[in-house]
Amino acid sequence: MEEERKNNSLLVSNEDYLESGIHIGTKIRTGDAKVFVYKKRKDGIYIIDVEKIDLGIRKALEIIKGYETKDILVVATRMYTSNAAHKLKSLFPDINVIEKRFIPGTLTNIKSTHFTEPKISIVTDPRAEKEAIKESNSMRIPVIGLVDTDNVLEGIDNPIPMNNKGRKSLALLFWLISREISMKEGKIKAYNDFKVPISFFEKIELGEDEEAGK
Repeated sequence: MEEERKNNSLLVSNEDYLESGIHIGTKIRTGDAKVFVYKKRKDGIYIIDVEKIDLGIRKALEIIKGYETKDILVVATRMYTSNAAHKLKSLFPDINVIEKRFIPGTLTNIKSTHFTEPKISIVTDPRAEKEAIKESNSMRIPVIGLVDTDNVLEGIDNPIPMNNKGRKSLALLFWLISREISMKEGKIKAYNDFKVPISFFEKIELGEDEEAGK
């Protein structure tokens, strides 16, 4: 009965979250990450609380749907994040996605050929994308950050605690974002109407696999 109650209160079932590995952290836990860690496994891996993952995603979705797609920037410099973000852009072409490398000045230098003026930034790897966070903060652009147990929350306004390195976990997140935007834009009338499978965001199509997911 308790498990049924929990599933009914989550964006997807508890089983779907666990199957994606979205709750699997790293062997490092920062002080910032302490608030969303559920436990430490015997092998040293920290496990993220699924309900806190779900809450973080819910809050982020509420924020995202307050913006037009043209005003959303996704910084996705790693293999799996860029793959999932690329799929998001294929569904919503107006979304600005930066893959592979964030060029300094992208948000602050109006003379840069890469200059863009989003109203919200989604950062998928806070450690590798510090410059994107710094420039977003400088321009007072709210930052949604995908944060694993080894990340800090500095500069991030709205954290989503999750495994931000796994192919399946990232596919699930970007599927949820796409479903929410589709609902907001009136492309679907109910969540069940969203027929794009999670596997669409998981399949690698941008080249050879460069890193091992969790």
